[in-house]
Amino acid sequence: MREKNMLQILKDSRYTVVLSGSGLMAESGYPLLRDGEESYEIENEYGYSFEEIFSSGFYAARKELFFRFYKEVILKAVDVPPGKGFYMLKKLQDRGLVDSIITRRIAGLEERAGCWNVVNMKGTVFDNVCPSCGKHYPVEYIRNSKNVPLCEQCLTAVRPQVCLFGEMIDNGIMTRAAKEVEKADVLLVLGASLNSPLCSQMLQYYTGTNLILVTGSEHHSDQRADVIVYGRCDAFLEKLITEDEK
Repeated sequence: MREKNMLQILKDSRYTVVLSGSGLMAESGYPLLRDGEESYEIENEYGYSFEEIFSSGFYAARKELFFRFYKEVILKAVDVPPGKGFYMLKKLQDRGLVDSIITRRIAGLEERAGCWNVVNMKGTVFDNVCPSCGKHYPVEYIRNSKNVPLCEQCLTAVRPQVCLFGEMIDNGIMTRAAKEVEKADVLLVLGASLNSPLCSQMLQYYTGTNLILVTGSEHHSDQRADVIVYGRCDAFLEKLITEDEK
């Protein structure tokens, strides 16, 4: 199906939801810390795998090493700005062609590009809270702290409000995401295979007939989509904007 026809699908849609995956993030130059070459570098540097160190158990038992890793790896990665694809999503929202965005990524790229009605299923690094008194702290406070960031009021370790390995996604967030997908007659999956954790969680709530998948590589689960586009997500989104401007 050509982009012009897909543009018409979006224009005819009552409610379009985007599932924003790691492929769109990788196009912005973000390292794939769990699956890419960086995973080997992490284990060599810190003595643990990404999954081990970025877990609730590790946070509870070894806060100093956790926060060293968090500041040197996670927050360093967040310094990378949103790429073109996220700004194309913003333009589609401005034109009323995208209503909601759901992601499991914690870098807040969609909001940083100006998007709204974004469901961050695993939270973002920009929300940090003292678990004792509830005082909120910006990401700069975590970044600039020496060793473990402590609350100024009660000296408790400040907790990034991100879902670590070993933790369940907040029920309220899951409910909100499910309701968004239930409303959708068009579901646009960007940079994620249909058996990824994001899609596995969300597709069970989708009852529409226009599941559009944009991905950089083939996967056996692709056949579940109604429309498949192989290529870069940002290029696909830019073509939609260009077509809409004609």
